[in-house]
Amino acid sequence: EVQLQASGGGLVQAGGSLRISCEVSGSSIDDYAINWFRQAPGKEREGVSCISSRDNGRYYASSVRGRWTISSDNTKNTVSLLMNSLKPEDTAVYYCAASRIPLCGSWRGMDYWGKGTLVTVSS
Repeated sequence: EVQLQASGGGLVQAGGSLRISCEVSGSSIDDYAINWFRQAPGKEREGVSCISSRDNGRYYASSVRGRWTISSDNTKNTVSLLMNSLKPEDTAVYYCAASRIPLCGSWRGMDYWGKGTLVTVSS
């Protein structure tokens, strides 16, 4: 059984940085595209970043591009998201999800979801 565990959320001031991680168990991260989504209070869930080993692709939503970096560590079977220059509007619960179709960009067809980790950015 594939399981995803997100961690690393917390409270940070605007302009600060935070790294959240998604540890995958039950399968190799190389078999999936690993996506990060977020959902802010009262808003719909949105995809923010994705990484796929198929084409070494890294994908970012326009709202985070240039500020955040996604990376993978195969030795730990973990995908991390380094969030720099955080803004109050980045406050949300962040979820990682895996798609068997190892391509990024569609934000659809996730096969497995982890529980979220809360990121709060104070102004």
